[in-house]
Amino acid sequence: MTVANGSSEMMKPESVSLHPLGAAAAPVPDMLCIFGTGDLGRSLGLRLLQSGYRVVYGSRRPHSCGPLPQGSQVMSHEAAAQSASLIFICVHREHYGFLETMAPHLTGKVLVDLSNNLKKGIYPEPNAAYLQRLVPGAAVVKGLNTLSAWALQNGLLAGKQVYLCGNSAEAKRAVAEMSTKLGLTVLDKGSLSAAGELEDFPLQLFPEWRLPLRVAVCLTAFFFFYLVIRDVIYEYVEQDKDISYRIMVSLANKVFPIVSLIMLALCYLPGVIAAFLQLYRGTKYRRFPDWLDRWMLCRKQMGLIALGLAFLHVIHTFMIPTRYSVRHKLITLVVDEMKNNKTTPFYFDNTEAWGQDSFYALGILGFFLYVLLGLTSLPSVGGSLSWREFNFIQSKLGHLTLFICTAHGYIYGWNKFLRPSTYKWYTPPGYMLCLIVPSVVLVLKALVLLPCVDRTLTRIRQGWERNQPTEEIGKVTNL
Repeated sequence: MTVANGSSEMMKPESVSLHPLGAAAAPVPDMLCIFGTGDLGRSLGLRLLQSGYRVVYGSRRPHSCGPLPQGSQVMSHEAAAQSASLIFICVHREHYGFLETMAPHLTGKVLVDLSNNLKKGIYPEPNAAYLQRLVPGAAVVKGLNTLSAWALQNGLLAGKQVYLCGNSAEAKRAVAEMSTKLGLTVLDKGSLSAAGELEDFPLQLFPEWRLPLRVAVCLTAFFFFYLVIRDVIYEYVEQDKDISYRIMVSLANKVFPIVSLIMLALCYLPGVIAAFLQLYRGTKYRRFPDWLDRWMLCRKQMGLIALGLAFLHVIHTFMIPTRYSVRHKLITLVVDEMKNNKTTPFYFDNTEAWGQDSFYALGILGFFLYVLLGLTSLPSVGGSLSWREFNFIQSKLGHLTLFICTAHGYIYGWNKFLRPSTYKWYTPPGYMLCLIVPSVVLVLKALVLLPCVDRTLTRIRQGWERNQPTEEIGKVTNL
């Protein structure tokens, strides 16, 4: 037997039994075995050692398997299997063949299958089911396959959700207790027949981002073509001017803030819809419709997309003075003044100055709050906040951010709403359209904050039901 830190010693094989939760004996074995010395195996071993376990590796080449975590041991597969009753299988399915020859040594052991595939449907049966068929005397548990070597090495496991499935309840309890000690949150998905579903989880590509991305793409495409028709094509048809060069920067700098503000409003719209639905039903114990549930679950992603579009708006705004058309216009103005030997007087319009400065001030403050909301969405930051602190930032400051950004849009067009020239081909400008959803959200939120409405909603969310007194009277009458 070889020790990972370079020394050698003889270790007496030991067998530790599995016990249910709350038993007097140790519920999980002190010695855990890992088959596989790759990145995942080494990272898992390091994390187990940090959590107070002893770790032994099983390898085909115990004396030349590369550096392993300090404090771990390495030996042959047979010897390693005899030293522990819980074994992690950190090898690819293609190399499972040696496990069939080791079936006598693995009888009565718990095998945790961490393998994944490169794509769905590559094999006729799940890897865990195949493993169980190779080693029928062992208790196979599928789980922890959603953990990456990077997350294990950096300790980013606190509260992370993992799934387990297996036919042995006792084996799943042992793996669940070990996972909880690592800081993981465990969900039992049932028998081993769910292994295929678990193996497909790592192959999903941003499942929680699909709806927000679709909404953002659809809004961006709509407003882009709407503004191309309204600004560029209108000027070409009515004024015979070719301003198509504005599509790249000027038009984009209109689309990004428009979509960003709408996406931010869509983050808070389902909350007020849910509040009015609870008021209408008079209870919090009835499920929301599926579409509302799905909408509420992707609010974080919608907010982050809105923040990204706000960043693009800021970057485009800063680069406007460097554009060729702007520089050409300024140079032409200076040359004309020099030729005519006159200077354009500066007329101080107090109203216009206040409007423009307020527009910029609200934009800066709104973007600052935008970034603050995005930072608290990070698990490392949000996890350090109490529930009251997190709720204050995401709800109170979130609605304040929406209000400030909406006011930013209103001030932008404060003197243009009633001008006939604003409505080209009888169509409103894009910034007017984007103010509809935020304004609706803010009005509904203001109604929810009314004392009479807020008191009733608070009581409902604390468990009160509107029909509760009637039901109690009926029970007393029946008695």
